[in-house]
Amino acid sequence: MNKVEVFDPPMCCSTGVCGPNVDPALVRFTADLHWLANQRIAVERYNLAQQPQAFAASEVVKAALRQNGNKCLPLILLNGAVISKGRYPTRDELSRLTGVEPDPPGQAQAGAKLPVINTRCC
Repeated sequence: MNKVEVFDPPMCCSTGVCGPNVDPALVRFTADLHWLANQRIAVERYNLAQQPQAFAASEVVKAALRQNGNKCLPLILLNGAVISKGRYPTRDELSRLTGVEPDPPGQAQAGAKLPVINTRCC
């Protein structure tokens, strides 16, 4: 099974989708990660402010942070290799990068269940 890991910059909660001023890009990306997980892709998400140990445990992430500082965040890995850095990819990009067939335009996935993604919230 393919595995996508998202290493987010420091945020108030694990997804950044809380509080009075929610960034629409974070809402879209969170929905896209749920969609990806429903396509049988393992998804894990880490927030630098809440899970620094995950950043320290990954040689790839440590190298990116040494080279670019926090500008490389969000850093997205597929099976341990960097597929995106410094921005949140769109669903179409995630689909292409992971080899998952995109949903037909305007068609929601029937019966999709929201999986638990390794995150914590404030």
